[in-house]
Amino acid sequence: MTILVNKKIIKAFNFSGGESQISIAGMPIDDRVEVCAFLNTADEIMRLLLTVDAIRRINPAAKIDLHIPYFPYARQDRVCNVGEAMSVEVMAQLINNLSCESVTIEDPHSSVTADLIKNVRVLAQADILSRSPIILSLLKEKNFILLAPDKGAALKTEAIAAALNSQNIPVKALFATKVRDVTNGKITETLIPDGIEGKNILVPDDICDGGSTFIELAKKLKAAGANDLYLYVTHGIFSRGLGPLREGFTHVFCRNCFINNENPNFLTILEDI
Repeated sequence: MTILVNKKIIKAFNFSGGESQISIAGMPIDDRVEVCAFLNTADEIMRLLLTVDAIRRINPAAKIDLHIPYFPYARQDRVCNVGEAMSVEVMAQLINNLSCESVTIEDPHSSVTADLIKNVRVLAQADILSRSPIILSLLKEKNFILLAPDKGAALKTEAIAAALNSQNIPVKALFATKVRDVTNGKITETLIPDGIEGKNILVPDDICDGGSTFIELAKKLKAAGANDLYLYVTHGIFSRGLGPLREGFTHVFCRNCFINNENPNFLTILEDI
């Protein structure tokens, strides 16, 4: 992943002491500049800050439209224990200090992120899926339902269904329920709704990290008689690789992928919309 200025990749490197540096030498910097930053590491966050500084040193009047597909620290949107930081707020402050004309983020983990960012524009999950020719073609061809992996994802899944229904693609939105042990917060069981048997199912969510939630959900759905299972995640971290997901899912779709896609027959990265 990297940083692009007006769709051109910046030059980035690290000094021997580990510090980052960038160069946008030779890039025309007009009064309006588009910056797209894939911020998957701490180095990339620092390089974004340096890139904006370099732009303004060339043209102090430049108005910057910043696009951050995956917003770092969005999952750390509250303080769980005394002595911890609210990481997403720290990240939002860094971005706000850049004074960008607009900041576009994709399918943030919760509304907390968007509430903290100035001049924010949100590309919602429903926007992505309802505008993707690949997803629209898939859902038109087969008898699908949408299944939110938990109640927290229910509103987003209902919004997807509404957007698809407005395009004459009739899909129903259902949701699974996670049962937690209140003493330690661990998930003890996943409950799935009725009406699964014989259905093809698309499970949408914002992030897949290790994939345990989806793996267990797929087992439950298959046991209930579901047909083909598909997974869509806006941000595919896939920290355990794709192997564990193969047992339950026919295909996986994502918008932003943290790994090299070496098997397009199983993983499809959706096109830019």
